Amino acid sequence: SLTQFRLKSTSSPIQITGLDHLVLTAKSIEDTAAFYSQALGMEITTFKGNRKALSFGNQKFNLHETPVSKVSEHLKTCGVHIEEGPIERTGAVSPITSVYFRDPDNNFIEVSSYLSDKQ
Repeated sequence: SLTQFRLKSTSSPIQITGLDHLVLTAKSIEDTAAFYSQALGMEITTFKGNRKALSFGNQKFNLHETPVSKVSEHLKTCGVHIEEGPIERTGAVSPITSVYFRDPDNNFIEVSSYLSDKQ
């Protein structure tokens, strides 16, 4: 099961002073890169072969595509209980495949991809 973290009255012995990068999972790296570069002025960069990132200042978002089936496998490996899925659903613009689970705060989370995407 997932480890539950509780806030304690003691302060943390560490303090984050910077951020090198975050990884964003995208259904389409091309569409995500275009959005962030056009809407927020981030620079699209290529590294390690043909991997893409969005750079801004001294930070970047590395972009990674992951189909729902792989997300489901990974969640199970992490001990996350899958409440439902992968299952086909009706999305806002076209059919999707979704997997449903809860985070440590019991929020109901849906991760989905369009059926036209790679599964």
